Amino acid sequence: MDLPLELSFRNMDASDAVEARVREKVEKLEQYFGRINSCRVVVEAPHRRHHKGKIYHVRIEIGVPGRAPLVVSRDPGQRHEHEDVYVAIRDAFNAAKRMLEDHSRKSAGKVKAHEAPLHGKVTNLHGFEGYGFVTLSDGQEVYFHKNAVVNGGFEKLALGDPVRVAMIEGESAKGAQATTVTPIGKHHIVE
Repeated sequence: MDLPLELSFRNMDASDAVEARVREKVEKLEQYFGRINSCRVVVEAPHRRHHKGKIYHVRIEIGVPGRAPLVVSRDPGQRHEHEDVYVAIRDAFNAAKRMLEDHSRKSAGKVKAHEAPLHGKVTNLHGFEGYGFVTLSDGQEVYFHKNAVVNGGFEKLALGDPVRVAMIEGESAKGAQATTVTPIGKHHIVE
C-alpha cells in the first residue's frame, strides 16, 4: 500500500486487530479511485465513563486531487450494531466507497445530464375544430389535438401560453405531432 494512512484511536486503547482491519479496508478503497493522496481514520469509543452501550464512531477523511477531502463522519446515534467496532468500521468504509465511486464518475464526466423537456408557446388555436400548434424554443412548429392537453385543459389555453410538449416519433398528416401538452408557468422551464 503506497497510500499514506494516519490512524488514531480516541477514548480507547490502540488495537493491532482494529488497525489491521482498517488497513485492509483502505487498500480496497484504492480499487474505486486510484488517485487517493491521503487517508486519515479516527476510531472513537464513547467516553470511558459510559458503562454500557458503547457505540463506536469512525471518521474517514480521504484526500483526492483537485478538491477538498471526502469526509465520512456520521453520528451513529443509537445504532446498536455499532457497539461492535468492526461493524462501525465496515459501515464507514462502505460509505467511503460510495463517495469515491461518485467522485470517480464525476471526474470522468460520466454523470448523467438531464435534458430540458421540450417546451414552447401556443401560437395557433382552432377551438371549434379542437386542435392547435405550439412553436418550440428551437422554432419547430408542432401540431396537437385537444385530447393531448392534460386534464382537459384545451379550453383554458390562450395564444402565447408556455407549455411543455411530449412528441411521438414520425409525423402526422399535419407535420410533427405532440402526444402530451402540459401548460406551465415560465418559472418551470429549465434550459
